[in-house]
Amino acid sequence: MTLHKIQKELSSHANPKQAKLLSGFFKTKKGEYGEGDVFYGIKVPVTRTIAKKYSSELSLTETEELLHSKIHEERLCALLILIQKYETNGTTQENKKEIFDLYLTNTKYINNWDLVDLSAPKIIGEYLYSHPKEKILLKKLAKSNLLWDRRISILSTFYFIYKKLSDETLQIAELLLNDKEDLIHKAVGWMLREIGKRCTLEEEEKFLKKYYKIMPRTMLRYAIEKFPEEKRKKYLERKV
Repeated sequence: MTLHKIQKELSSHANPKQAKLLSGFFKTKKGEYGEGDVFYGIKVPVTRTIAKKYSSELSLTETEELLHSKIHEERLCALLILIQKYETNGTTQENKKEIFDLYLTNTKYINNWDLVDLSAPKIIGEYLYSHPKEKILLKKLAKSNLLWDRRISILSTFYFIYKKLSDETLQIAELLLNDKEDLIHKAVGWMLREIGKRCTLEEEEKFLKKYYKIMPRTMLRYAIEKFPEEKRKKYLERKV
């Protein structure tokens, strides 16, 4: 089976020293956001190469099985394959819908920030941009009890930012202002910064001036990271 070939090839690149470093970086200890995640210690370009090699062979059923793996790099490989299947020329809207639905059914396995950030804009974001009547899903994800659903909600809007649209991001950012998780604060701040970079600075600052006094400091700090020093200081002192 193709699935077994992928798993065997991934395991052949295992690097225990690198795996230990990644386990710390991705917070896998008890009580941390990545608790229980297991790493082979494979560099991302290697995983990308393997995904590209087998993407056309692996069925969606097998891809979903790979996504259920306890090994981080196997889940990463599954997501890379889903992206390649989704973006392949000739992929029909029906096929894209199937991939979109598979992704949403399995968000509990897309359970670290790198997995979300890599995949959410390219699958969920692109699909919702192409099917605007379904954008209400973003708000549903933003209100989920699952951390990764909430991160998916804001990162999916990155695709809209690519298209010079900021409303979707600003709506989700507003819903996540009171989120308790640092990973959400960072993600929202990052997307606000991207609005300033890729849309207009005026749109970002309009939102900031409305909420900067109440938003979490990490969120604010990420949002204003590229501002001139004097302006950054005023925002951080909440004196704009």
